Amino acid sequence: MNNMAIGVFDSGVGGLSCVKELLHCLPNEDIKYLGDTLKMPYGMKTVEELHLLAKNDVEFLKRRGVKLIAAACGTISSNVPKEHLENLNVPFVDVINPTVNAALNQSKTKRIGIIATPATVKSDCMGQRIKSIDSSAQVISIGCADFVPLIEAGHIDDDLIRNCAEKYLSQIKSFNVDTLILGCTHYPIISKVIGEIMGSEVALIDSGKETALEVKRVLEQMHLLTENSSNGTSKFYVTSNTENFDNVAKIFFEKSVNVKSILMDIKE
Repeated sequence: MNNMAIGVFDSGVGGLSCVKELLHCLPNEDIKYLGDTLKMPYGMKTVEELHLLAKNDVEFLKRRGVKLIAAACGTISSNVPKEHLENLNVPFVDVINPTVNAALNQSKTKRIGIIATPATVKSDCMGQRIKSIDSSAQVISIGCADFVPLIEAGHIDDDLIRNCAEKYLSQIKSFNVDTLILGCTHYPIISKVIGEIMGSEVALIDSGKETALEVKRVLEQMHLLTENSSNGTSKFYVTSNTENFDNVAKIFFEKSVNVKSILMDIKE
């Protein structure tokens, strides 16, 4: 089982922020990644729809033989607890706990901002988790409906994404946070833009990176690290065409990736 792959899923390219860190901290591990690009954005789905999407994503990865599954998706992590996933049978990591813990450890003023998809903000999962750990913390959460579609379309560092970010972040800035959670794994892809708008005094918490570090911790704790001494391989699957995914992945990894379009419902 140790030499089986790590499974990672998201609604599109966002989970690449988690994969990039996994490649850095666990270079010998194989990775299988599912981007459900046909159904994105997840952040606008109902809770019922999210439960079905999570079930299908998990089953897709399990059929391909994985030893751990990471939900590199803030929307799924906030709305579909691990306990609601039937027949999981493998360790499961979501973005909530590692991201919240990192934010609380980083923040000195305990004034914390959260930007995420509307579904994540509506669930208030991150805000409630922060308050449960430190009741003195003050939190502001903003749903950013336009970020994911823009990022998926390749708007990484241009006027369109910058103007959109200015709009969403204005209220966060007025709250005087010292720490900002990028609560959707798509958002670290535009962290340069977000960081320039927020200023160097505000720490950005990368949910993809924190999730990857949690994956490493769990594999070490459960003695599931690979026995391979050579660099691992990564396979990427998408549920629509590969063009946009490949374009963003090239920007992110500075090279092409092995991406396959399954062009069908992932239940099939």
